Amino acid sequence: MVWTIFAVASVVLLGVSAGVFFGFSSFIMSGLARADDAAAGAAMNGINETAPLPAFMSVFFGALLVPAGTGIWGLVDGRDGGAWILAAAAVYLVGTFGVTAAVNVPLNNRLLAAQDKAAGWRAYRRPWTAWNHVRTLAGVVATALAAVGLL
Repeated sequence: MVWTIFAVASVVLLGVSAGVFFGFSSFIMSGLARADDAAAGAAMNGINETAPLPAFMSVFFGALLVPAGTGIWGLVDGRDGGAWILAAAAVYLVGTFGVTAAVNVPLNNRLLAAQDKAAGWRAYRRPWTAWNHVRTLAGVVATALAAVGLL
């Protein structure tokens, strides 16, 4: 029963994380693009400043740690779903967590450092959004894999 609770928590955390990235891919970035470039750059800097607060970071890290631990536990305990949930953690690690650390955060830092926020935004928006699509897809795939682990 306890393992099942952690497996469900894995699906929920992965789904919430994927939903955050989906929101950016589906409407936040295009909404910001409708604003003046300098205003959009400043707004994104504000978003990036508030992202590392506990509300998001607990989901962002939890969506990696809970499925990883649950998957390993499931494998050690001989549960059929353990491998699926561990695969979900691996997809999330590479496609969401890894892409964030390797690409999106450095782009965020460049935008923050840009003297000309309008030019910074113009250089930032397309690559950041493209890589966010990768994070979104990885989050959705990870959620689906973890959900299969519940079957």
